[in-house]
Amino acid sequence: MFASLRVPNYRLFASGQVVSNVGTWMQRIAQDWLVLDLTGGSATALGIAAALQFGPTLALSLWGGVLADRVDKRLVLAAIQTAMGLCALALGTVVLTGLVTLRQVYLLCLLLGCFSALDTPMRQAFVSEMVGPGQVVNAVALNSLVFNLARIVGPAVAGVLIVVVGTGWVFMINAASFVGVIAGLLSMRPERLYRSERVPRAPGQLRDGLAYVRARPDLVAILVLVFLVSLFGINFFMTIALVARNVFGRDAQGYGLLTTLLAVGSVVGATVAARRRHKPRLRKVAGAGLAFGVLLVVAGSMPTYLTTGLALVPVGFATLTFTTAANSSVQLSVDPTMRGRVMGLYMLLFLGGTPIGGPLLGVVAEHFGGRSPLIVGGIVTVLSVLAVAIVLRRRVDGKVS
Repeated sequence: MFASLRVPNYRLFASGQVVSNVGTWMQRIAQDWLVLDLTGGSATALGIAAALQFGPTLALSLWGGVLADRVDKRLVLAAIQTAMGLCALALGTVVLTGLVTLRQVYLLCLLLGCFSALDTPMRQAFVSEMVGPGQVVNAVALNSLVFNLARIVGPAVAGVLIVVVGTGWVFMINAASFVGVIAGLLSMRPERLYRSERVPRAPGQLRDGLAYVRARPDLVAILVLVFLVSLFGINFFMTIALVARNVFGRDAQGYGLLTTLLAVGSVVGATVAARRRHKPRLRKVAGAGLAFGVLLVVAGSMPTYLTTGLALVPVGFATLTFTTAANSSVQLSVDPTMRGRVMGLYMLLFLGGTPIGGPLLGVVAEHFGGRSPLIVGGIVTVLSVLAVAIVLRRRVDGKVS
């Protein structure tokens, strides 16, 4: 289960991620709550903040993948993480000085989104360089385990700190947490990395990456599923905040608890995924997406705060199973010289659905209530997975006949 941790460079990376991810989740909770406080609970404003933070993925993620195939990923990741830490520091400063406005929050969401759009595909492609192809499935699962353990600790701590000292200090703590991941990256031994051949700068590299994916129906199917599921289903930053505040009248601690329960299920899913050694099949990816959609509808239909929280545990399990299976399947299916560009497209579709789906679900919530985004998101997810499965089956049957 912890095989990848035998690799010294990966241990340094994972230990830094533990610290940084806790801070990141604390900031996410505090940022959502800050927007709700500044706007009197506006779901639309929360959706706009999400669109600004994740929107740059639409413009920059593909180029981040091209960059990942060209550069020393370790050093560039350290620089990007430094810039993200400075964004958190700036947000904490304006809150603590009492100068914060919604426009400032929007601006910093946008800046953070730009850096994240470059960071994410590069970090995904860097996994195989740290552990080698034989440990990719395990390393992806352990990354998810670290991420979701932080999602348990971060929201719970953030909920308490927001009530006790306010959102400003939460942002400051997150800024300090970036020191851990930066130190881990700089402490690695470059000669022990499983480096793929760097792709020399040349015109048309982005186009070549897209053509590579287009010629692979298996990759196309997974990428389409990832986009459709994330578009309406994986928008927990907003849907859970609305359920906590607008449906059950809970404060930041109540919101943090629901997020923690979701993360508990994700940790269990990551633990199961870390035991797998082989590349997940497309059928498993689709099955996990279908289960996720059904469970999302169930969670949105629960009558009480307690039952909603309990229903989020299996939702977290299904979410993690889907995302881990999709991620590792893509990484193990591509040529190493194309991995950065393909993962850039993967992250574009995975995170790019948020700035589109977030505002749409915000409008749905404004008109039909705080539960509706969960229910609508689940129904659309189920229909999307079934549609992709039908199209893919017809293509296969057509080729066979």
